[in-house]
Amino acid sequence: MESMNPHQRLERLLGHLGPDTKLSAQKASGSKDDEVVIVSALRTAIGRARKGVLAQTPVEDLLAPVIQAAVKKSRVPVSMIGDVVVGSVLGKNVQRANEARIACYMAGLPDEVPVHLVNRQCSSGLQAIAHVAASIKAGYYDAGVGAGVESMSSAQMGWQGKINPKIFMDPKTKACLLPMGITSENVARKFGVSRKEMDALSASSHLKAAKATAGGRFKDEIVPLTVSTKNPKTGKVVEVLFKDDGGIRTGTTEAVLAKLRPAFEKKGSTTAGNSSQVSDGAAAVVVMRASAAEEMGLKPLATFKGFAVAGVPPEIMGIGPVPAIRKVLKQTGLTIKDIDLFEINEAFASQACYCIKELGIDMEKVNVNGGAIALGHPLGCTGARMTATLLHEMRKRKVRYGIVSMCIGSGMGAAAVYECKY
Repeated sequence: MESMNPHQRLERLLGHLGPDTKLSAQKASGSKDDEVVIVSALRTAIGRARKGVLAQTPVEDLLAPVIQAAVKKSRVPVSMIGDVVVGSVLGKNVQRANEARIACYMAGLPDEVPVHLVNRQCSSGLQAIAHVAASIKAGYYDAGVGAGVESMSSAQMGWQGKINPKIFMDPKTKACLLPMGITSENVARKFGVSRKEMDALSASSHLKAAKATAGGRFKDEIVPLTVSTKNPKTGKVVEVLFKDDGGIRTGTTEAVLAKLRPAFEKKGSTTAGNSSQVSDGAAAVVVMRASAAEEMGLKPLATFKGFAVAGVPPEIMGIGPVPAIRKVLKQTGLTIKDIDLFEINEAFASQACYCIKELGIDMEKVNVNGGAIALGHPLGCTGARMTATLLHEMRKRKVRYGIVSMCIGSGMGAAAVYECKY
């Protein structure tokens, strides 16, 4: 059989369509007009759930300012925005959908700009960006906003309603109900990730985040919020300017973390100190057709090169980034060595350690300004937050390729590749 590359195969297939229906092979295989770019990416600082500055802040007040700021910074006219897609996990579906619409109005968007929610658990913020990118590629519109928001302070955690007894009849469906901390223990046990490795990664996360904050590395990506908070003891309401991530513990060391007790199994290795923090926050990314951005004279932050989701066994859901990253690298024709920076969500140190080691990633390229163990993990926001953090750091370092990836509850992983051009 004749050997052909993908472009040649596409040319031959299109040739069978005839002169009246033949498409441009160049356009179909990825021309300038088919590229999708990011023109702005911003986030709030991340607050500690229930104890932090944002604990009493309504979802609309988290989401509206960051959408408004991202759209303003992008210089994309609001009349051009075809849709706003918001990733969110814990809000009640009907209420959160309405809150997202309200937030868009509060951000200054007109009636004509629609909004909808997506929920792929911890990847929801990244999925929102991918939804917008796919819609642009499909020709539905030329620009949109992919956002994420979570108020874990106000969320009702755990399974709601009765559990279907049939779930317990199948090991796979039953595994979907496992607490996330138990899946972390499963990963540590199955793949031999030690407590020492986990605490080392966690201490490093705090150290890098503290250094990045002190050095102003997050300044370009954070939208400061003025929020009202009530003192629980005095009842006095005061306004606070919130501009730095609230979960970073300066001075955290391996020795300190080693003293913490296991949180999920008596003889386990997963603790509160080597797990991601429950958090509040929002992020927004303005996505656009490359040719439209060029016509308007806009300089993109990056090109959205590819996106992939992969399934894994629910009981070891934390390994999800491994197949997802491999899948998106194959999709984009890149290798691990081609990637300059990685943002891999630190849901738990066990799974982050495993993924980094299994993929053969240089640790110096991973979460260079700290990850979710230090910064926090507001579920629906995280993918958009990580994108903002990655792209701003890529441009500071003038590097070309970056990946955002995370594991997903019930057994999945997601990953996206971004390319910066200078």
